[in-house]
Amino acid sequence: MATAHDADERGGATSAGVSPGASPGASPGTVRVSGTGSAEAAPDLTVVSIGVECRADSVGQAYSRAGAGLAAVTASFRSHGVPGSDIRTSGLNVRAELAWREGEGQRITGYVASSTLTVKLRVPGSASSAIADAVEAGGNDVRLGGVELTFSDEAAVRARAREAAWLDALSTARQYAELASARLGRVLSVVEGGPAQGPVPLPRMQRAAAVESLSVEAGNSVVDAAVAVEWELLADT
Repeated sequence: MATAHDADERGGATSAGVSPGASPGASPGTVRVSGTGSAEAAPDLTVVSIGVECRADSVGQAYSRAGAGLAAVTASFRSHGVPGSDIRTSGLNVRAELAWREGEGQRITGYVASSTLTVKLRVPGSASSAIADAVEAGGNDVRLGGVELTFSDEAAVRARAREAAWLDALSTARQYAELASARLGRVLSVVEGGPAQGPVPLPRMQRAAAVESLSVEAGNSVVDAAVAVEWELLADT
């Protein structure tokens, strides 16, 4: 089991190979192993996708109503101490709503205006109340697109996962070298594994009514890493 400091890490080698030398007295060859590791930490950032969707008889009315709803949602987040730099408009759309009527064909029945905000909440303990208050401020026009628990500095957590994966690979390589009556030499290659697993977002919700009872608990999230390393094997003297 490989560990790295400042977090709970887990590792396990997934593959290994030993290549023998060509002749007596020469280098015994190489050893190539894969190591895995993970780092566990409590998310300190909640990213919320929230917006409004409004229907009206005219484009202007729909647009105005959506603007008022979005302003109320924004003001609510600001009242919780969220700075403007953490509130970003990520979508704005106005469309005609069409319906088919017998004898008339397709007719415009109204207009729909929608807009979405992406909000970063940096105080995990207050995320639930901040979201609930924003939903109440926007009323029935509010739509909650998703809530993601993540890290403000994911690179630091991922670095610990990589360290754990490296130590896992090194431990396995040393064992194979000892079994081959050899010792490790230079590192010949290092290849990082596929996309590492990061924090998993909460399920998406289209209507905000269900958020009134939503409790956002950060808990701990795990970031995984994998690495394949090849070492030179030296004759044990």
